Amino acid sequence: MRWIFVFIFSIASGGFTATFAQQTAIASVSAGVVVPISMAKTVDMNFGNAAVSASTGGVLVLSPSGTRSTLGAGVTLPATVGTVSAAGFSIAGMPSYTFSITLPGSATVNGPGSSVLSINSFTSSPAVTGTLSTSGSCTLAVGGSLSISAGQPAGLYVNASAVPVTVNYN
Repeated sequence: MRWIFVFIFSIASGGFTATFAQQTAIASVSAGVVVPISMAKTVDMNFGNAAVSASTGGVLVLSPSGTRSTLGAGVTLPATVGTVSAAGFSIAGMPSYTFSITLPGSATVNGPGSSVLSINSFTSSPAVTGTLSTSGSCTLAVGGSLSISAGQPAGLYVNASAVPVTVNYN
């Protein structure tokens, strides 16, 4: 009898609530699709002409702006400059997005016979990261340091392998 009274009291006072074992909520979904970043070479890297001593080597430095300088007494810049250009790239993608730049660690160029020169200390402008303009474009310039040994044979030296430059969205 006591049980019935409690039940009737619970119903009359609103103390009895219905519970559901399952609930459903709805979430909206969105996704952004971006234009892939792309890059095209516009200019090849060319260190121009350099002279080297028979007894002392040195380094020919090509900046991303295309200016040259030497390190060490053995390398000089002759009056006949030749073609000088930093490597140039055109980058396109999502407007105002930032991107990272990965430069190679080193590369080689082959010359007459079995002569080889090495390129290292690659630099770029912009450096480590860049930002695409509001129209989604950017230019990238790359320079490096060419090590020339004492008595290096004269001749044209051309890259033995590709010099990869990579860009990725941040």
